[in-house]
Amino acid sequence: MVGSRAYTSLPGVKILWINPLGTSAYDSPMADLIRQIKEPRTTVELVSLKMNATLDNLEYRTLEALVVRETIELSRHAAANGFDGVVIGCFSDPALLEAREISGDVVVVAPCEASLQVVTRLCNRFSVIVGQEFWIYRITQRVREYGLQHKLASMRSIDCPVPQMQSDPAITKGRIAVAARKAIEEDGAEAIVLGCTIEFGLFQELQASLDVPVIDPLFASLKACEFAAGLKKAYGWKPSRIGSCQAPSESDLSRFGLFTGAPPIGNTIVLSASR
Repeated sequence: MVGSRAYTSLPGVKILWINPLGTSAYDSPMADLIRQIKEPRTTVELVSLKMNATLDNLEYRTLEALVVRETIELSRHAAANGFDGVVIGCFSDPALLEAREISGDVVVVAPCEASLQVVTRLCNRFSVIVGQEFWIYRITQRVREYGLQHKLASMRSIDCPVPQMQSDPAITKGRIAVAARKAIEEDGAEAIVLGCTIEFGLFQELQASLDVPVIDPLFASLKACEFAAGLKKAYGWKPSRIGSCQAPSESDLSRFGLFTGAPPIGNTIVLSASR
């Protein structure tokens, strides 16, 4: 009890999980895992994109740029359709600031930022395990933008394109284990972040064998979104809309003819609240 008002536990929330790809290939396995780890009162709608390109990865900036518009449109869709939170399900955090700007009262979370927020509560120096060497510059930029480069021990590559990561999880896990061990023993890492959402479902065995925290970005971003969305519903901690957080005016959006069509949803899997 604070003053004359009683505060209770966080309420159930409704989350839109965006797989920002032009394919539904990862939707079902991700949904199966999310179903296991979401809170009982959480509803999750997992969607992939309706777009001309059938993208199955965002490894390159060119490909990432192609999903910005759809991601922004879905953030606007979430604001208009009763969602409490949005997760942009790619570790490079595509269009995160843009989606937040247009999300109304909806909180927007992305895996890199969420994973770094978790890992920096657990250690002083961490390493990120990325799919390919050329990702390192871009992900390092993200770490720098989030103000955490001073805690970054290293980036290590497993030389594995995104489409191969779930085609043979045992090989992927083995490569991650080798890279993570080098990060710990040679770079001074005290914890490991898996630097791709498609590396999902591998962290527990790795964590047991490495004996350090191993952060799965799917877990981190879902839990971060559930928590932030719950805080919004319980305490009114919704996105600011002044200063640098100001969104385009509704009159401008109408004048420009924006957000007038159907949302760019190609596939949907609904994970309903159980109580």
